[in-house]
Amino acid sequence: MLPQPPGPNFHTFTAIARCPKTKRLGIATATRSLAVGSRVPFVQPRLGAVAIMAIADKRLGLMAQRLLQTGYKAQGVIEQLVIGDPYHEYRQLGVIDDDGFAAARTGTQNRDWAGHHVGENFIALGNVLQGEHILTAIEDGYNANPDDEIEDRLMAAIEAGRDAGGQKGGQRSAAILVYEDKEYARVDLRVDAHEEPVGEMRRVFDFYKPAIEYYVHRQVDARVEPLSEAVPVEGY
Repeated sequence: MLPQPPGPNFHTFTAIARCPKTKRLGIATATRSLAVGSRVPFVQPRLGAVAIMAIADKRLGLMAQRLLQTGYKAQGVIEQLVIGDPYHEYRQLGVIDDDGFAAARTGTQNRDWAGHHVGENFIALGNVLQGEHILTAIEDGYNANPDDEIEDRLMAAIEAGRDAGGQKGGQRSAAILVYEDKEYARVDLRVDAHEEPVGEMRRVFDFYKPAIEYYVHRQVDARVEPLSEAVPVEGY
């Protein structure tokens, strides 16, 4: 008999991706719970992207990152997380490593509808969804414009999941996290509490997007001009 989980399942849908051209890794996610960006997405440059879902445990995300550091590939990371977690049947896990291998697992105690789609350099997964068509929509949204930057594709993926029906009961928080080859994030945006978090994340993302390269460059060169001069966009 499985031990009882530490709390109720929360409704989450997520896209995990790796861009084979730029080697960027990223995750976009939305959930019925609060502050999803603090618990579900874990990304390390040149190592991999990990999502811990359903009943998220940040310790598992940190463990997954350590496993990637020691050389485990995606499927091996999933297997080790299952071995080390007595509540693994209540979890939903997704991993893409830096070589592009992808693996996911949906525990048997996840609430319907729950499941995952694993593709080339891409995973869509979710629980307490309106149906499997949500994952198909997420995948289609990501693949709609393959020449776009990974952050644009992830944003489109999570919007497509919402537009297809999303979760039973809706969403309250959303996040997008993207790394390239540096130790700091290229994009790290969160909406922690909002009646329509995916729409709010789109608003913030569109405002932030013209400044992405500026902030990336500013990390390595403190001589850059002020944002208002570097990015001639209304509002800056």
